[in-house]
Amino acid sequence: MFAVRTIRLCTKDCLCLYVCPTGASDTENGQIDWSKCIGCGLCAKACPSHAISMVPEKYPAQQKKSEAVENTLNALIESTVKQEAVAGYIAHTSKDPILSQFATALKTSNRLMSEDLFREAGYMLPQSKNAHAFLRSLLDDPESDFPVAIVKTLLDKIEQNEN
Repeated sequence: MFAVRTIRLCTKDCLCLYVCPTGASDTENGQIDWSKCIGCGLCAKACPSHAISMVPEKYPAQQKKSEAVENTLNALIESTVKQEAVAGYIAHTSKDPILSQFATALKTSNRLMSEDLFREAGYMLPQSKNAHAFLRSLLDDPESDFPVAIVKTLLDKIEQNEN
């Protein structure tokens, strides 16, 4: 097991620094150094904002989904893409700054909500073929705001274990 920090949850209380026996936790850059992490979980237990989680070194293969679940998720994906396109169009073409800001927020919240649903359904597990295909698509998308170096690192570090 390794510790990982969710940056947006971190309140910089820094209790993880005091309990980590190896100094793997770094609150300056928000990263946990996996080369130092021994997987003891003390940092995760000490974190008052629950920003640190323990993740396994190897993930199990993704469980198969029923056809009904896959169809529902695919319908949700299609709906999300359409809604994001509409909100993005409004954000870029509106002369009203409030409407533009609202449309941008709507587009972002729609993306976050649908990503949470996919993850909760076990559709976007890091080791799945779906997640790897999604990450590769970010590399091919010049308009993606996801950092390319991080995508490449994720693809290198998380092995796809699904045929």
